[in-house]
Amino acid sequence: MDDQGRGSGPRPEGGGEMPPDARPPGPLPYEGVWRFTAPAVDASVPQARHAVRDLLARQGVPVSDDLVQGLLLIVSELVTNAVRHAALLSPVLAVEIAVGAEWVRVSVEDNHPYRPTALEADHGQTGGRGLLLVREVTREAGGVCDVEHTATGGKVIWSALPLAPAPL
Repeated sequence: MDDQGRGSGPRPEGGGEMPPDARPPGPLPYEGVWRFTAPAVDASVPQARHAVRDLLARQGVPVSDDLVQGLLLIVSELVTNAVRHAALLSPVLAVEIAVGAEWVRVSVEDNHPYRPTALEADHGQTGGRGLLLVREVTREAGGVCDVEHTATGGKVIWSALPLAPAPL
């Protein structure tokens, strides 16, 4: 995104379009797009979570504690999935955080072509519910999430959440 997080890209419905005359002239201090790469190894999961948390705090993004916890859970699940399921074909993954005036979007990109689907897992299993959890956290926050293919044949999984709490 070259528009400092204000683009027409994925964002929560109704969570975002401020009338042009109500918008401050230029980006807010916390708006922007940040991207980092990490090896597709287990240690990257907590590192990505800490990097996102620290970035939100350093930039002064107006996020509630609940929203931060939801974002960190989403990052953990998406990075874990990339490490567990894509590392063979994608030894490096990318995490991107885009912050607009009223929303924040996190995404994880890898070079594996398989597009994952959220499956109901056997209740006896300890794993297998990551994408279901991402979808539910996103939905409860009033956001949207999706999986898209990249031009290089991989995929990017993203979740966009409104900065303001979702209406009840």
